[in-house]
Amino acid sequence: MDADADTVVFEAPAHFRFYKSGRIERLNRPPILPAGVDEATGVTSKDVVLDADSGLSVRLYLPKLQEPSTKLPVLVYFHGGSFLIESADSSTYHNYVNALAAAAGVLAVSVDYRLAPEHPLPAAYDDSWAALQWAASAQDEWIREHGDTARLFLAGDSAGANIVHDMLMRATSNDGSPRVEGAGHVFFLEKPGCDNAKQLMDRVVAFIAGA
Repeated sequence: MDADADTVVFEAPAHFRFYKSGRIERLNRPPILPAGVDEATGVTSKDVVLDADSGLSVRLYLPKLQEPSTKLPVLVYFHGGSFLIESADSSTYHNYVNALAAAAGVLAVSVDYRLAPEHPLPAAYDDSWAALQWAASAQDEWIREHGDTARLFLAGDSAGANIVHDMLMRATSNDGSPRVEGAGHVFFLEKPGCDNAKQLMDRVVAFIAGA
């Protein structure tokens, strides 16, 4: 047995530790919340597995409709967390996307992509692209009946905003891609504003990419 197996090789205080053995310890994880009906907003959510082998899934959010025939814009949301932590069903993002769907009047699709370092980049990008194509093709009953995929928007925060940028680049360079009408604020990975930040970002990029 390697005596150094439990040596910490990378750490983000209060978030995670990565050990020489390859084990990752995620710290202070927020509670996981089930899908269902939110009494405060009237939004109904459900989980859909897109790929049982990889574990890729999405959580859909449908606001309370005044008219059953109403067609809502579709918002595909990508959570943050440095590609390393968080999930679509964490209390952080479940509560946020639930409130967003209610306030904006959109049918939201929150993507639960695979995380690094167990699944280095581009796994998160590939999962997100598959989820975007799935949403745009209206394969789910909720999207078919209540979503308007001609008004399809992307949004995300932190790592999720970086994913939005990647999705837009793919959508403009692939034939038959989903038609994207808008995007949230984008964070450009590997383009920080000072030398110290760049050095730290380079380390993070190398880590999540498995380099």
